[in-house]
Amino acid sequence: MGAPPGSHPDDALSPADLAAKYGLSVSGARPSLGGYVRQLWDRRHFILAFSQAKLTAQYSQAKLGQLWQVATPLLNAFVYWVIFGLILGARDGVPGGKHNYVPFLVIGVFTFTFTQQSVMSGVRAISGNLGLVRALHFPRASLPLSFALQQLQQLLYSMIVMIIVLLAFNQYPTWRWLAVPAVLVLQFLFNSGLALIFARMGSKTPDLAQLLPFILRTLMYASGVMFPMRAMLAKHSDVPNWVVDLIEANPVAVFMDLMRYLLIEDYRFSDIAPHAWFLAGGWALLFFVAGFVYFWKAEERYGRG
Repeated sequence: MGAPPGSHPDDALSPADLAAKYGLSVSGARPSLGGYVRQLWDRRHFILAFSQAKLTAQYSQAKLGQLWQVATPLLNAFVYWVIFGLILGARDGVPGGKHNYVPFLVIGVFTFTFTQQSVMSGVRAISGNLGLVRALHFPRASLPLSFALQQLQQLLYSMIVMIIVLLAFNQYPTWRWLAVPAVLVLQFLFNSGLALIFARMGSKTPDLAQLLPFILRTLMYASGVMFPMRAMLAKHSDVPNWVVDLIEANPVAVFMDLMRYLLIEDYRFSDIAPHAWFLAGGWALLFFVAGFVYFWKAEERYGRG
């Protein structure tokens, strides 16, 4: 018997069955993890160009323009030098003596700013670019990764000034300086993982961007940006050893101390956290992989009401 007039064999199929029959897929559906990585690699030129454009536009309205990339952390370092170095005596305990405090402080401020700004820009990566997210189809991880890359480029410009400061305080190049790029790569991976995590969280909770400065300020004090953490803890004999170990293993402090060890000649390996290189590699791998997977799992929900 034939089908009733006006009917079609597809009328009895569910929407899912119809999609399967005609090879249709959900628009914006999350690809496999491997496919997602390939999509990101295909758009590597976009990620680089987007980060460079953001870096150029960041200070386009200021008269000093790109000089603020270096001036801002330097001004912060000057304020910390006055308050912590001169008034509060934070120069005591710096490896090699008080004369190393300015290089110690500048390295700390520039290194911490790298992580701080990666997180702050990452939390707004989706919520601050909804027009782009809703208009174009591309792997959304491109945005937080491009913001982390922007901060890496900004740090590389700032390192020119950092090197001038080091030379001015008689810290000349040694073989250890050759390992600086390795630390930067590890910290970039760590920062990228943080940016991915906070980009997903910020996409649904925009108010997180208002809370983050308080969290990051606490992290700054807990990481020894302005003062030698080990010397500070040594003054308090009642602090349990496990607390000291935990504070020294703080990933931000680990990257900061490694940079100081590599760039300040008077630093010894005993002046930084034990197994610092293993900690740096572990933190970088853990946060990047976990952050990437965490962000990818919500790929199809970004930009949707």
